[in-house]
Amino acid sequence: MEIIDTHAQLWTEEAIRSMPAAMRDGYIRIFGDNLPTLQDTIADMDAAGVSRSVVVAVDAETRWDYRVSNELVAETVARHPDRLIGFASVDPNKGEAAGRELRRAVESDGMRGLKLLPHLVELRANDPVMYPLYEVALEVGVPVLFHMGTQFHTGTKLKYCRPIDVDEVAVDFPDLKLIIAHFGWPWYEEALAVSHRNVNVYFNIAGWAPKRIPRFVFEYMRGPVKQKALLGSDYPLVSRKRVVGELAEIDMPDDVREHLYSRNALEVIGGLK
Repeated sequence: MEIIDTHAQLWTEEAIRSMPAAMRDGYIRIFGDNLPTLQDTIADMDAAGVSRSVVVAVDAETRWDYRVSNELVAETVARHPDRLIGFASVDPNKGEAAGRELRRAVESDGMRGLKLLPHLVELRANDPVMYPLYEVALEVGVPVLFHMGTQFHTGTKLKYCRPIDVDEVAVDFPDLKLIIAHFGWPWYEEALAVSHRNVNVYFNIAGWAPKRIPRFVFEYMRGPVKQKALLGSDYPLVSRKRVVGELAEIDMPDDVREHLYSRNALEVIGGLK
């Protein structure tokens, strides 16, 4: 059974050292002298039996001076094109330049999705400022992955990360595939409801050790949202080996597991086979 990780970070030493000083120093404090390498990423995938993994860029320059560039993600993916899938990021506060950069990243660099972080750009998912980007994403045929739910960036506000905001986007852009990251915790019932009622909305379980995920989420995976759940790690925050190992201990029918591990990812991310 193929396993696709739909959400991981490019927190390699190269990426971390390219960040602005305040962000860079924070990550160095977390990882110490053992900054992750690209080889570590591939080794973690191999240890978990993960065939392919999304790696995301970050652009929140206008509010928090935080960026992992689309160019760096594209260059990294090019080193392992059979294993890595790049998602672009653009800061909606940059206006028309953001839309141009998204189009360039998809058409020139082969990016397969758009990652947005509402708490870092200080815009809710249904803010009108976001809408021109959704139009571009729809035109170039890529899904939009939202950070939703809690996070630990000091000084940011949770109010920007409510899954219910994605419902309005889903209704206004019914042909655009949308992904709620981190199953929207602590608003996971809200995230599941939005995914259930909108055919174009999915959710992932990234950033959580599966044994810590509320059982309610897995109950819904076995039923109403079987075709909406995506495996994700948020590596290096959680290793893929741990995610896959703990999922193996959770009781779920083979078809539910297959949807979670790969079938839903193949549906939502264009160009995968």
